[in-house]
Amino acid sequence: MRQLLIAGLTLWALTANSRLNAEPPSPFARWEKAISSFENQDEKAPPPQGANLFVGSSSIRLWDLKESFPRHTTINRGFGGSQIADSVHFADRLILKHRPSTIVFYAGDNNIAKGKSPEQVSQDFASFVKVIREELPETKIIYVAIKPSISRWKLSETMQQANKLIKAQCDKSDRLVFVDVFPPMLGDDGKPRPELFLKDGLHLNRKGYEIWAKLINPHLSKPAPEKKSAAK
Repeated sequence: MRQLLIAGLTLWALTANSRLNAEPPSPFARWEKAISSFENQDEKAPPPQGANLFVGSSSIRLWDLKESFPRHTTINRGFGGSQIADSVHFADRLILKHRPSTIVFYAGDNNIAKGKSPEQVSQDFASFVKVIREELPETKIIYVAIKPSISRWKLSETMQQANKLIKAQCDKSDRLVFVDVFPPMLGDDGKPRPELFLKDGLHLNRKGYEIWAKLINPHLSKPAPEKKSAAK
């Protein structure tokens, strides 16, 4: 009996020690399924290089880019719930391999919602720019300002502070563009316009995306020329 007890305690100790020594799960592991799905899409139908690549959180993921930019070549690499650091971590697999001429980036909304400070969000954006510049120095990066929303309106001042810091970064480079979607999404009362959002008060509907598209369109890579019909 004593030997069984000793053996049991030894096994428990070994198991506990193994758990203590095991590496904690990566904070990026939750996105592996989504990233692998994009890679599977790439294998089946490789996107062209030199396109306009949209990346970031659910505001990108839910966007019908073909409807908003019918004459431009676009790639959608949005994954819902993501923060800026997630796009930095997966840059090789999501962005760099496609060698886009222009990157449209929307992230930071979730950073603020998770308690990050404006300074942290700005630093994360600087990290994103750095990882892109190391591989694609000539690629234009368009940062879409953190949007106002009904469900996160209490965070609006913090979001505006982050926007201000990121705009200051963008103003220092002609290859960085800050697109300020914040003001046109507000009504006469200074609050988010309800008609621009889905029922959750967070994500955009078609009218909301129309505002974004109008502001972003002038900064995208030149659209493909329209094909002329052959003379009969």
